[in-house]
Amino acid sequence: MRNSVLDGRASAVSGDGVITKFYTPAAWIEGRAEAQLEEIAGWTGVQKIAGFPDLHPGKYGPVGCAVLADRIFPQLIGNDMGCGMSLFQLDLPVRKLKLEKALRRMRVLGEPTTKDQHWRLEDAGLPTDLIATSLGTVGGGNHFCEVQTLAEVDDGTRLDASRLYLLVHSGSRGFGNAVLGSVPDDAFAGLDPDNDTALAYRQDHKRAVRWASLNRQIIAERAAEALRADLMLLVDVPHNLLVRHGDGWLHRKGAAIAAQGFVPLAGSRASASYLLSSSGHEDALESLAHGAGRRYDRSSMHGRVRTKKSDIEAMQRTPFGGRILCEDRDMLIEEAPLAYKSAKSVVEDLERTGAAHSVAEFHPLLTFKKTRDGRRS
Repeated sequence: MRNSVLDGRASAVSGDGVITKFYTPAAWIEGRAEAQLEEIAGWTGVQKIAGFPDLHPGKYGPVGCAVLADRIFPQLIGNDMGCGMSLFQLDLPVRKLKLEKALRRMRVLGEPTTKDQHWRLEDAGLPTDLIATSLGTVGGGNHFCEVQTLAEVDDGTRLDASRLYLLVHSGSRGFGNAVLGSVPDDAFAGLDPDNDTALAYRQDHKRAVRWASLNRQIIAERAAEALRADLMLLVDVPHNLLVRHGDGWLHRKGAAIAAQGFVPLAGSRASASYLLSSSGHEDALESLAHGAGRRYDRSSMHGRVRTKKSDIEAMQRTPFGGRILCEDRDMLIEEAPLAYKSAKSVVEDLERTGAAHSVAEFHPLLTFKKTRDGRRS
């Protein structure tokens, strides 16, 4: 493998696939994640890989990368296909938010929706019985629904700093997991895009992506109703999906689509989030980082943070004066801010390597993760 550095961007050739790294030597990148990148670069049919500063190890390959190949590798998308982030503007002024009251009302997100969602599925071109009872629910892990304030903004975005914003991160819930589980083991060696297995996977994948987008919309609608507000969608950007790209197939795992305009980049629940504008760098494969990226895995977090009652209570508050609605003790620990890299550093690396620049910064006010009675995915 040979390496070179150009304007802070490291490029490498490993096997037949060319790796372009959109992070500087100062980035917190675990060696195991880079080893996974190099392994994928040697897979048959892999042509190009873009690695981003939120890169961290995953089950089948690192999270925070885009992979271009001449065949389809379902494992590179993972089991939460369609997962992404949607940013909404609320018509509720910041000054009118009553935090404690909003905290109580947002508990509704921990319960299944009582509304008939069959017509929403039909409008989205999906079967009306497609896990309808899970629509409008956030799920577990790093998924969330967060009320935010606009802290900094470029004038060109026309965002209103007097209004509240809503950032929703969720995916296809159990549906995506079922899709990946139905793929035969030999598919992980790479599928001819036109064989029967690949065609079935592509069809199910499209449904999962549509389902996940609809899920984020309904989560936002439920949150807005709880806050007695109307909402307007600004961007809906998936970061786990497969798309046709030229003559090949582009696999994104924790890499947001950057060709549709602005891209949300989530921080941890106690840090700022950002809105990015892509520079259109060719080697980035029309993709960008989607978040801060994990620094420590979930299991190791149980030995890294103090867990006295006062510590758990402190985890439910943020440095910005905000609150976190999460009544699952294990999830609070596993998703503690220490588990994540600095979102600000991720953005700075994207700017240094010419991949993107920040156009807005948001601060968390109220983050919904999970209520005691909520279901975990």
